[in-house]
Amino acid sequence: MNTIGIIGAMPSELADIRRTLGDAEIVKKSGFDFYINQVNGKKIINACCGIAKVNSALCTQVLIDNFAPDCIINTGIAGGMNDDVQVCDIVISTEVLAHDLDQHFLVDYPPYCGIFRADERLIAKTEEICQKCGIKSFRGRIVSGEAFISSNEVKKAIQNEFNPYAVDMETSAIGHCCYLNNVPFVSVRCISDNADDDGAMSFDEFEKISAKRVAEIVLRVADEI
Repeated sequence: MNTIGIIGAMPSELADIRRTLGDAEIVKKSGFDFYINQVNGKKIINACCGIAKVNSALCTQVLIDNFAPDCIINTGIAGGMNDDVQVCDIVISTEVLAHDLDQHFLVDYPPYCGIFRADERLIAKTEEICQKCGIKSFRGRIVSGEAFISSNEVKKAIQNEFNPYAVDMETSAIGHCCYLNNVPFVSVRCISDNADDDGAMSFDEFEKISAKRVAEIVLRVADEI
């Protein structure tokens, strides 16, 4: 894989990646800025898509159409949804889906699929790097919706229906877009909060720490894959 796309929702999720990669060529397409670096014979393209599913789907499609990446890595922070997952742990997506959409509308109508599988090679490489770095990681389902989850009641309902390891606002849309374009993808998320009544407070405290941790892992994945 010689052309790697990296997508994050917020500037803070890409700050450490851009700082590490250094000076980049910036290409503007359809309202998005794509930062392009040549590293060890590979082209690494990163973009800040903005928050929520429409922004992330648009950015993913523009990235695919204009740069033809061999794979896409979604990086960033997320809310923990499994009792074993703690703040600053890493969740590596095995499959992704929307938690706020009736699956019937995707399964019975185009694209006739509502759960999108991540690429096993990307999953395994990310897991390997986490182990080398001594960082606790989990393989599991990541779900996405159009709201920041900071309620015990809402969290419990999502857990009961979907049994996810993490929740965010972009991953399912990126996976959906990659599925339609036959592009391998993985979402690598560092837990910044527990998506409960204390979620907002925990997010503010751990956002930068979590973003830095996941950035280091994603850059190593891009280098070694």
